Amino acid sequence: MQIRTAFPSDLAGILAIYNDAVLTTTAIWNETPSSYAERLAWFEERTGAGFPVLVAEEGTEIVGYGTFGPFRPHEGYRPTVEHSIYVAPAHQGAGIGKAMLRELIKAAENMGKRVMVGAIDAANDVSLVMHEAMGFREVGRMAGVGEKFGRRLDLVLMQRELSGRHH
Repeated sequence: MQIRTAFPSDLAGILAIYNDAVLTTTAIWNETPSSYAERLAWFEERTGAGFPVLVAEEGTEIVGYGTFGPFRPHEGYRPTVEHSIYVAPAHQGAGIGKAMLRELIKAAENMGKRVMVGAIDAANDVSLVMHEAMGFREVGRMAGVGEKFGRRLDLVLMQRELSGRHH
C-alpha cells in the first residue's frame, strides 16, 4: 500500500469510496450520492486552493483517500484546517486511515497550519480511538446536530496542535 498525491484519474476510485460511505455509513452526513462531475469539481476546488488530496493505493486499486481544507470560511480561521479520511470497507482496520492521517498532518505542518480539526460521528469509535492515538483530543460534543437513516446523530470535535512553521 502506498500513499500518494491524487490525480484526476483517481476520481473513479475516490467516488466509489465516497458514495459507499454516503449510502451505508454515518461517516458522511450526506444522503445523496455524488456524481463524477461533482467529485471532479470538489477535487479541482480543493487542489486549486492549494490543499492536498491523497489516495491510498494497493496495486492499481484506490483503497482510501484523505484531504483537508479550511475549517471555516472566515479569514481569522486560516491557521486551522479540517480533515477527512475515508477507507474502502474491505480495507478498514489495516492502518490505512492512520497512515493517511500521518501524511495529512505533515502536509498541514509544511503549510504552516497550527491546528487540525476532525468532526466525527460520536458512534464512530474506531475513528475516535485512532484520532486519540494520533494526538487529537476531544474538544466538543454536539448532541443531536445531525440526522441520517432516521436517527439523530451526535458530532464529536477533535483537534490536534500542529508543529508547523508559523506564518
